[in-house]
Amino acid sequence: MPDPIIEPQDAISAEVRRWVDQEVIPVVEELEHKNIFPEQLVEGMKQLGLFELMIPQDQGGIGASYVTYSGVVEELARGWMSLGGILNTHVIVTHLVAEFGTDQQKNKYLPQMSNASRRGALTITEPNAGSDVQAIETVASLEDKHYVVNGSKLFVSNGRRGGIFAMAVKTDPNTKPRYKGISCLLVEPEFEGFNVTRDIEKLGYKGIEAAELSIDNMRVPQENLLGGEEGQGFFQVLSGVEVGRVNTAARAVGVARAAFEASIKYAQQRKAFGKQIGDHQAIQLKLADMYTNITAARLLARWAAGIKDQGGRADTEVGMAKLFATEVATEATLETMRIHGGIGYTKELPVERYFRDAPGMMIYEGTNEIQRTIIAKNLLQRYALD
Repeated sequence: MPDPIIEPQDAISAEVRRWVDQEVIPVVEELEHKNIFPEQLVEGMKQLGLFELMIPQDQGGIGASYVTYSGVVEELARGWMSLGGILNTHVIVTHLVAEFGTDQQKNKYLPQMSNASRRGALTITEPNAGSDVQAIETVASLEDKHYVVNGSKLFVSNGRRGGIFAMAVKTDPNTKPRYKGISCLLVEPEFEGFNVTRDIEKLGYKGIEAAELSIDNMRVPQENLLGGEEGQGFFQVLSGVEVGRVNTAARAVGVARAAFEASIKYAQQRKAFGKQIGDHQAIQLKLADMYTNITAARLLARWAAGIKDQGGRADTEVGMAKLFATEVATEATLETMRIHGGIGYTKELPVERYFRDAPGMMIYEGTNEIQRTIIAKNLLQRYALD
C-alpha cells in the first residue's frame, strides 16, 4: 500500500524516484565504497533535466519551484546522498547568476549551466574561515580591468569537475564592517593561476570530491564580478547558502527515509526470542519515533521551500528546516544501526553508509550551532518589543 505521506507530490519527483530505484540503488554500494565519481549517474541526471531544473525558463531552464526541488533532492538522497550534493552547488551558482548576474553574465553562463556543459561550484571556506564568512583572506586586486586573485579555498564540492566557480573574495580587505569588503567572482577553472592541489578524505559523502584550491595570481576579467558591483558578495553568498539549506534539509530527509525503510523491513524479517523483532515493544517505540520525526522533518522542509518560493528572505525558515531535518537524520541513522544490531555495523548493508553520511549534514551550509544563533537573532527581531 503506498504511503500517502511520502509519495512524490509531482511528476518530476516521481520520475526521479523511479530512476533512483532502477539506476542508483543497484550500483551505489560499489561506487560509494570505492569512492568513484558517478559519471554515468550524472549523465542520467542530465537526461532527467536536473541541472536545468532551477534555471528560469527565459534563460533556457525548467524554472521549477523550490518545493519541487526539495522533493527531487529527497529522492536522490534516498538513493545516495552524494547525488544531492553534486546538484547542490550547481543550483546555488545558477541561483546566484540568475538573481544577481549582469545580463552579460546571464547570457553567457546560464545556457551552459542549463545543458551542464559547465557545472557550478561554490568556494567560500578557507583554512581560517568557515562559518565566519567575513574572515575570508582570499584577496582580489583590480589591475588593468582584471582582478588578480591570491588565496586558498577548502572543502570545495565539485572542485575538480566544476565548470564555473562562485568565489567569495576580499576586494577591500581594510573596510569596516568587514562584510562590505567582500565580493563574488565568477571563475572559470581555465583561468591561469587556478589550481586544485588535493582532494580531502571524508568520513562519508563519498564519490564527490572535497577539493582544496590554491589561487596564485589568477587573473579574472572585471566583467566576471557578479552583478558588476563590488562589496555585494557577502549578501550574495548568504542568499546562495539559503538555497543550499533547502537542499541540505531535503537530503537529510532522504537519508532518514532510507534508514527508516531499511529498519521497518528488517524488523519484519529478523527474529529474536521466538518472534519478529518488530513485535518487541522496544523496537516498536524506535520505529514510531523515527517515522514521526521524519514526517515532521519532511513537512518542515517542504514548508520552508514554499516560503522560499514566495520570494524574499527565508533564512529563518530554511534554517529551521536544515537544523531539524539534519538532527533527525543523524538520530534516525543511529537508531537504524541499533535496530539492525551487529549486521548494521558491517559493510554488508547500507546502514553504515547512512550512519557516516548523516553527521556531515549537520555541518554543511553552516553548522547547526550557527543555525540556532541565526534563528534566535531573527526571532528576536521579529518579536522585538516596542
